Amino acid sequence: MSIPLNISTIDEGYVILITGLFIVFSGLLILTLFFKFGLPLILNFYNSLKPDKHKKTVTSEPQPKFESKDFTGEVAAAISLGIHLYLNEQHDDENAVLTIKKARKLYSPWSSKIYGVYKNRI
Repeated sequence: MSIPLNISTIDEGYVILITGLFIVFSGLLILTLFFKFGLPLILNFYNSLKPDKHKKTVTSEPQPKFESKDFTGEVAAAISLGIHLYLNEQHDDENAVLTIKKARKLYSPWSSKIYGVYKNRI
């Protein structure tokens, strides 16, 4: 035997309030549990699929030095100066003075709203 529920005694606003609070807090709880427990599990699974970084072979051969008679200090200075000028050219220095001129508004009966409010009665 069930107890009859009288909906007229329960305000609909309270039902909406309780339902909304339940949805919001249950969503926050689910997100918290996912970031606390689910995300580390996914990251561990992903890391187990990646190849190990420690298995790389280390070569004992020395790296060849870049030696060229055409690349001198003057060439390096010219290249760095060109890069410096290019990067500084992108930002224009503009005058920071702001001039505001007041526009003169002439009265015109065509733009006046007062004549459209009242009907002219003769």
